[in-house]
Amino acid sequence: MISIKSKKEIEIMRHGGKILAAVLKKMSVACCIGVKTIDIDNLAYDYIKSQGATPSFKNFNGYKYNSCISLNNELVHGIPSNISLKDGDVVGLDAGVYYQGYHTDSAITIVVGKSNKEKDHLINTTRYILDKAISLSRPGVEFIKIQEVMQDIAQKSGYGVVRDLCGHGIGKILHEDPVIPNFVMKNYNFKLEVGMTLAYEPMITEGDWHVNILDDDWTVSTADGKLACHFEHTIAITEKGAIILTK
Repeated sequence: MISIKSKKEIEIMRHGGKILAAVLKKMSVACCIGVKTIDIDNLAYDYIKSQGATPSFKNFNGYKYNSCISLNNELVHGIPSNISLKDGDVVGLDAGVYYQGYHTDSAITIVVGKSNKEKDHLINTTRYILDKAISLSRPGVEFIKIQEVMQDIAQKSGYGVVRDLCGHGIGKILHEDPVIPNFVMKNYNFKLEVGMTLAYEPMITEGDWHVNILDDDWTVSTADGKLACHFEHTIAITEKGAIILTK
């Protein structure tokens, strides 16, 4: 069942989302050559706690860290570690905030140091897919129409659209109904309604869309070893359309 939020609940989530947006900005600034990803994760924890909130990811299904930091061909769920960032690394930063009983979830992808045209195009395209999906989201819209647009943009750009992972509803529970595919899922559709709070998160690959889970049982990487990219926002559907809660 899809949870419909009141205006008061959405306002609480908006406040948590502002904390999360600030967290991701601080994490991205900290992503410098030579910095260990575990130190970036600790920075996220310190800031979230200083704002009277809690990291949504910590202890979720046994996960021990406060954020996910994925490198290069790692798509999502990368575990913070003593690995130091290198010049040109593509870094996915994904975090969640639990504030006054409600979760928000957001992710960005950046390049450490010097980038190139290929990396920039992948990142810009993935961000554009997210922005386009949000712009099309309003009450009464059939979600399959948004799925079609997301998949079409990626494929026309020559990229893969991961099928094994999806976005999700969000609120009192980190992962609520409905499932939010970034591709056309056969025989799956629903209409957007006022009060829905959803986490849209396109997951795009430079090559083939197939992925593997690494031996740590968390990190999802591209099967062909090519680059991956992930962006995410938590949004709310209002009478006038979608508003981004995590900015």
